[in-house]
Order: sequence, then structure tokens, then C-alpha cells
Amino acid sequence: MEPWQDSVLGDLRRAGLKLTPQRIAVVRELAGDGTHPTAQELFDRLRPSFPTMSFATVYNTLDALAKLGRLGSLRLGSAVRFDPNTAPHHHAVCDACGAVIDLPAAAPSASVRRSIARSAGFTVRQEQRTYR
Repeated sequence: MEPWQDSVLGDLRRAGLKLTPQRIAVVRELAGDGTHPTAQELFDRLRPSFPTMSFATVYNTLDALAKLGRLGSLRLGSAVRFDPNTAPHHHAVCDACGAVIDLPAAAPSASVRRSIARSAGFTVRQEQRTYR
């Protein structure tokens, strides 16, 4: 995921933001993370390495990345989850554990249902479409 990291860090720099160790750590933590973490989850993961880092630093970095189009967000219940995959795609969400997985966007709905069942062991209970 290094090319993604380098590209994102370059975008932050061009946007006039300093590449602080904390911002770099947020970008590195997101790179290749398919879990769609919340800001709180990222903060909790990074806090041991950056004990003086504030939650605002994490959230503001995520907000800057979203404004630059380098990070998507999705609201699941009361939580906002962040997604470094900005290519068109679907999400499957597990009702039991809350896991979120990416699915290709090109497949028609029936194929998506079969794909979810095959690859993740999910049963599609509900579909929700959101558009940006």
C-alpha cells in the first residue's frame, strides 16, 4: 500500500497541511485497512505510539482526507466508518459482529447476493442504496 500512502501524503502536503508524525501515522494505519474503522478505533490503535495525540488530530486528518476525496465515509447506525477505498463498490455489513467488507460495484444485484454468500458467508437480509 506504499503508493497509496505516498500519494495521500502528497495530497495533504499540496493542501497546505504539515506532515506531522501523527498525520503520517493515521495515513499509514488506514493504508490497506479493510475494516472501515471509526475515528475512535483509529485513535485507540494509535494512542499507544502517540500518547499525547488528541482525538481531534485523528478526526481532523480523516476530515481533510475526505475533503480531498481520498477517503470515503459511511454511516452505519450511529457510527461513521472511514473507507480508504474510493473506487465504486458495495458494502456488506455483518449484523452479528459489525464487520464491513467491500464488494465489487460492477456486479448486478443478484450476482452481488451470490458473491456475498460465497466469499463472506453472509446472507443478504436487507439492501440499502446510498448515492453521493
